[in-house]
Amino acid sequence: MQSDDDSMKIINGKEIAKEIRSEIENELVNLKNRNITPGLAVILVGDDPASNTYVRMKQKMCEELGIKTKDSRPGSDISQEELHLLIEQFNSDDEIHGILVQLPLPDQIDEKLALSKVLPEKDVDGFHPVNVGKVTLGEGGFIPATPAGIIEILMRSGNDPAGKNLVIIGRSRIVGRPLLNLLTQKRKGGNATVTLCHTATEDLSFHTLNADIIIAAAGSVNILDASMIKEGVVIIDVGANRVEDPTKKSGYRLVGDVDFDSVVDKASAITPVPGGVGPLTIIMLMKNCVIAAGGSFN
Repeated sequence: MQSDDDSMKIINGKEIAKEIRSEIENELVNLKNRNITPGLAVILVGDDPASNTYVRMKQKMCEELGIKTKDSRPGSDISQEELHLLIEQFNSDDEIHGILVQLPLPDQIDEKLALSKVLPEKDVDGFHPVNVGKVTLGEGGFIPATPAGIIEILMRSGNDPAGKNLVIIGRSRIVGRPLLNLLTQKRKGGNATVTLCHTATEDLSFHTLNADIIIAAAGSVNILDASMIKEGVVIIDVGANRVEDPTKKSGYRLVGDVDFDSVVDKASAITPVPGGVGPLTIIMLMKNCVIAAGGSFN
C-alpha cells in the first residue's frame, strides 16, 4: 500500500516529459518558420511484439508533434546487405533527418555493423561509433535517449548528481556505459563520482550502501532491495521487465529492477515503473530528431 508520504517522493516521469515536450513544440515553431519539418524514418525488422509497441508509441508521438515519419517493416529473414540498402535509402532522403533502427535485430544481422551504416548526423539513437566517441569525449554528438532522459529526471527533480556518490547497476552500451561517461564529465548534469556495477560485481551491497543516487539498469527483477540502500537515497529504476499476472488482460504486468515496495520508505525520491524513465526515453528521441533537423535548445 502506498502512503501519501510515498506519493510525495515519487518522481513523475510523465510530468517531466510534458515539460520537455513543451520546449520541443516551441522549437518546432521556429523550424516551421524556416520551412523545415523534421522527419524520422523507422526500420522495424520482423514482428517482435515489444518492438511493435515501442514503435507505435514513437510514431504516435511524432504524429502529435507534427514530425513527419516514414517506416519500413521488412521480414525477419532480411539479409545484412538488404538492410544496409534500406538504411542507405533513408540516408539519401532529404526529408529524413533521423533514422531509427529498432532493436533487437534478428540473429543473422550484425547489429553493430548495421547501426554503423546510419549517417552520424541522422543517428538520433546515438549508437553510431562517431556519436559514441563524441559523447565519450564530451564533444557533442547525439546522446542515447534513455541516458539523456535519466539526466533530465535527476536535474528537473532537484537531484543534481554533482559531487554525489552515484552507482549504476548495468553496463549496457545503451544505458550503463553512456551514463558512466556523461555523469563523470565536468558538465551540467555530471560531476558525480560514479561506480559502475554489473553481473561480475561480487558484493553489490558494498557499493550501493554508500550511494547517494542509484540507477538500476540491469534488466533483472528485484536486483535492489531495502537491505542494500541507505536512508535518503535517490533511486532511478530503468528496468522494464514483464512478469506474469493473470489478473491483467495481457497476462503480465511491467515491473522495474528495484523492489519498489521494499525501498520506497527509505528512498528520498524514486521513479516508478511504469511512468518513470519510459516517457523520457520517447520524448528525448523526439528532441534528438528536432536537433538533427537544425533545432537548437540552448
